[in-house]
Amino acid sequence: MNLFRAFATVGGYTMLSRILGFVRDILIAGTLGAGPVADAFFVAFKLPNFFRRLFAEGAFNAGFVPLFSDLLANKGPVQARAFAEQALSVLLLTLFIFVTLAQITMPWLMQVLAPGFVNDPERFNLAVTFTRITFPYLLLISLVSLMGGILNSLQRFAAVAATPVLLNLCLIAAITLLAPEMPSPGHALAWGVAVAGVVQLLWLSVACKKAGMNLRLPRPRLTPKVKELLTLMLPAALGAGVVQVNLVIDIILASLLPEGSVSFLFYADRLNQLPIGVVGVAVGTAILPLLSRLVAQNDQPGALAALNRAIELTLLLALPAMFAFLLTADELILTLFQRGQFDVPAARATAYALTAYAVGLPAYVLIKVLGPAYFARRDTRTPVLVGITAMLVNLILNLILMQYMAHAGLALATAIAAWLNTGLLAWILHRRGDLVTDNRLLQRIGGAIAAVFVMAAVLWWLKGFLAAQFLGDEIQRILALLALVAAGLFSYAAAAMVFRALRPRELRSLLSRRT
Repeated sequence: MNLFRAFATVGGYTMLSRILGFVRDILIAGTLGAGPVADAFFVAFKLPNFFRRLFAEGAFNAGFVPLFSDLLANKGPVQARAFAEQALSVLLLTLFIFVTLAQITMPWLMQVLAPGFVNDPERFNLAVTFTRITFPYLLLISLVSLMGGILNSLQRFAAVAATPVLLNLCLIAAITLLAPEMPSPGHALAWGVAVAGVVQLLWLSVACKKAGMNLRLPRPRLTPKVKELLTLMLPAALGAGVVQVNLVIDIILASLLPEGSVSFLFYADRLNQLPIGVVGVAVGTAILPLLSRLVAQNDQPGALAALNRAIELTLLLALPAMFAFLLTADELILTLFQRGQFDVPAARATAYALTAYAVGLPAYVLIKVLGPAYFARRDTRTPVLVGITAMLVNLILNLILMQYMAHAGLALATAIAAWLNTGLLAWILHRRGDLVTDNRLLQRIGGAIAAVFVMAAVLWWLKGFLAAQFLGDEIQRILALLALVAAGLFSYAAAAMVFRALRPRELRSLLSRRT
């Protein structure tokens, strides 16, 4: 499997999804602004997404993909499919019980997850209503995650990578077509999330059938392989999803801050998630089945080389994204979101949060790459211990920094905790001999850092030159932002070539059929 080609496939669809996500968020910002309905919807949207990323994409994939890949390589597709069917039935039953209990206890659950809403009946009641509508999305998207793990193990990345596109299309349709018929735009968006889960499940069901993995639903049984899966999943729930845990802690504490704080963090995180999705999720998705296969074949040199290339590719793209956000946060938020109900103070507060989140951007994406190095070796315990440490540090920093920086303090605490998480994961892998940096990685990262400083100088100068344009009308702001983006991309790419962080032939390798 060509890692770069797989990354290009996943990253390309993720980029399309993020572009549609920006369209969606621009519509939401203009319609809802940063008021009580927006705060309530963002909590309702975050909750099932948190559990999805923590259990389905995080813990479940960490256990399922290595086991499925091993069966596929050593026992054949028949036994691999039987294991997938057993996992599907157990997962479905477990999630059905979990979602049902959550629906019954939602008012009490909301008191824990958004305690600041308790004294605001409007926000609290809306949050409970919206979350009851969106929460079944967890069940549907977890089944989607299982099917995605199957397809990724079969090196069929396109259908899986396209599923977030469907979510954004459903939400765009909800805010534009359904909102006028609902009590509020928040109700329309909540139903849009629920419908999106059904659409995504149908989409991947068809893709699995075409791949020869038409899954049946047997009676749930704790077979030896399912027990092994659960053993791997339980500790991985925290280890693989520590960034998501930190983000939820941010929401809990943000609910205690002035109205709008939850919305500021949401909009800032949406921009922050662009490079995390395009780079971190894409590389992590591609590297896990590859490392699982190499480890199953006892190919340690191959596994080391694959991890080095994944880290190289990740930092090559994450470093310029971090500096771009740090330098142009105000211009980005002003241009993308400031319109309708989203006013200048809201834009400034959101840009403040984006700057703080951006400090940890390379760490967020490296966690997505380093985690699979553990999961491929069926070690889910170590990321748990690392995750607990990072989460405790995040909580302590949250309580300190929010006193001085309000909602941006929560974002900065998350960034610092992510760097701690990344550093510990890398250090432990290095001590075990599972991460040995080669000369190419060190040379390329040195060149990337030099290229980033060239890009930063260009952006700093151009931002001052275009300052008047960003105070003009919407068309002027859009054109000025496009000029900043183009200048940043061109200057970084050119400098990366000069400093040999990137070579032209490697761009062509993205389309290569061979490694």
